[in-house]
Amino acid sequence: MAYRVEITRSAEKDLGKLDSQIAKRIAAAIRALAEDPHPPGVDKLAGRKFGWRIRVGGWRVLYDVYDDLLVIDIIRVQPRGQVYKNKR
Repeated sequence: MAYRVEITRSAEKDLGKLDSQIAKRIAAAIRALAEDPHPPGVDKLAGRKFGWRIRVGGWRVLYDVYDDLLVIDIIRVQPRGQVYKNKR
């Protein structure tokens, strides 16, 4: 059962600033979340009830998973050292 992936405005801005090569890799990872929102290597975010993160190279994709609604909200896409300072 596929999830619907929604991208917040802040995540859209993050994606718009990326180099096309890394943007393609991250877009593929985000599309894959629709089929499996908890892939190998995913980590639960402390302090967020629905929050998770995946790594794509040196980049992190923060997202919330709402299993009852089959919805994934992409929250942020930023470099590792910066993403945890701006969770929302």
